[in-house]
Amino acid sequence: MNQPLPLAARYCPYSELGDQPNIIVDGSAQRATELTLSHWPWSPTAPELLRDTSTDIVFAYLDSPAKHRNIELVSNSHFDEDGLLSMYALIDPENALRHRDLMIGASRVGDFSIYTNPEAAKLAFILGAYADPEASPLTTDAFSGSPAQQVASLYRQMLAALPALLTGIPAHEELWRPELEHLHASEAAINAGEVVIDAVPELDLAIVHIPEHMPARIVRRYLRNWQRSVHPMAVHNVTQASRLIWLKGQSLEFQYRYESWVKLASRRPALRIDLSGLVEKLCDLETAGGEWVFEGVNEVAPRLMINGSCQSSIPPDDFIGMLADWLTTEPAAWDPYNKPD
Repeated sequence: MNQPLPLAARYCPYSELGDQPNIIVDGSAQRATELTLSHWPWSPTAPELLRDTSTDIVFAYLDSPAKHRNIELVSNSHFDEDGLLSMYALIDPENALRHRDLMIGASRVGDFSIYTNPEAAKLAFILGAYADPEASPLTTDAFSGSPAQQVASLYRQMLAALPALLTGIPAHEELWRPELEHLHASEAAINAGEVVIDAVPELDLAIVHIPEHMPARIVRRYLRNWQRSVHPMAVHNVTQASRLIWLKGQSLEFQYRYESWVKLASRRPALRIDLSGLVEKLCDLETAGGEWVFEGVNEVAPRLMINGSCQSSIPPDDFIGMLADWLTTEPAAWDPYNKPD
């Protein structure tokens, strides 16, 4: 490759950076940070480098020799697919450029649950499995100690493992096959009209109608295991709506997609509305024994849902109407593009 590249960086745990000059990828700068390559809210990343994922931002940086900085250390406060891939691109830029499309595609799967390349989906599923203590081939110390120690151990082990994973996707079929089968079954259900998605464009909202007979399966999202009858990637691939209602009989759930938490470059999703006040109204109406909760407007993909019962007593049409009214009349409470004073 003839492309001019910056000095290859090395990983340093976020808690150990101190006053050492550093690059932060996919996270928030520290006091000694000299370069931030991140799509996080209010990131100081140069506007001309902004892309949808931090991995894509790092490749844009590698493409821009005038912006290169020879900074030895790179770090991030949390572990996820986008963080790992963006960091690796600075640690081994020559090899990363050979796998550019695959890495960017996998970062979009990990962050946004969208894909065009099945190999990128498989890679993201592998990385998600590696970060799951119940399925991971990693040594047990990756999941022991404090949260900061676990992040550091995950990065050290995964940065070492990643080069082989980039070229060895078929060899790890046991890690990607179950979730890929769920994804394909969900896509087939949508294509057959068994799962129906209604769009409400004026609210940046989509309503996903799921048959009650469809069983729930585990989906790995943001280092947690969720129960979903329909794989989110099957839905996200056919709607850009950043607000989703999931309906399955009397199981009612609303969710903000991750796209409205970050500084998305390709479009501007509707700003998030705080739903805490709506929770109180729903709790007043609920008679099924569960308690409504909202995970918080500042969480990456927060849900409004009922705890303690899978079924709500509230008619779905009433739930949709109350939510639509709230989204229409309440002020924005999260703006990743403009930092609050």
